[in-house]
Amino acid sequence: ALSFATGIKFAQPKLKVIVVTGDGDALAIGGNHFIHTCRRNIDLTVLVMTNATYGMTGGQYSPTTPLGAVATTSRYGSVEPPFDTCEMAKASGATFVARGTAYHTIELEKTIYEALVHKGTSVVDIIDACPTYYGRANKYKSATHMMEAIEKDGTVNIKQADKLPPDKLEGKVLRGVLHKVDRPEYCEQYETLIMEKARSKK
Repeated sequence: ALSFATGIKFAQPKLKVIVVTGDGDALAIGGNHFIHTCRRNIDLTVLVMTNATYGMTGGQYSPTTPLGAVATTSRYGSVEPPFDTCEMAKASGATFVARGTAYHTIELEKTIYEALVHKGTSVVDIIDACPTYYGRANKYKSATHMMEAIEKDGTVNIKQADKLPPDKLEGKVLRGVLHKVDRPEYCEQYETLIMEKARSKK
């Protein structure tokens, strides 16, 4: 998805291009595209749906599947350490990196808005649930049970985290804007280069 989005944005820089992708597409099959989109800092908003499985193609384990989790390709539990999507985006050069969940919808809406107005590559990691494959294989009772687990056990808002002792943060995943910097945007840099070359030929 990111290679197509890059072409669209490059051809029509005034468009606001939003990419909706899964953790498998973004970090495995399209991992190289993800790295170089972030590196270029092209003005795209990338929403990564992280459900820890290939939910549309058979329930295989993905780059974000937790250690020990069961999938169609890890019947005895995954032994591969999972990627942290936000750390991957930050290390690759994205200038806006955030995380939200499908449970905390109002908070997520505000985070996505911030991502949209940011100039440069914005990555929002959205933790959501796949009850059909991941949920059944890992003994969740229902889709509601999975959402409750996201709310109760897994995450904490970054602003709340500042007030909590280290023992309360152990095993928690942070929500909110985790990284935001300003850096020249790819399309604008390219346009500047073309203008300078055109002037030098006159």
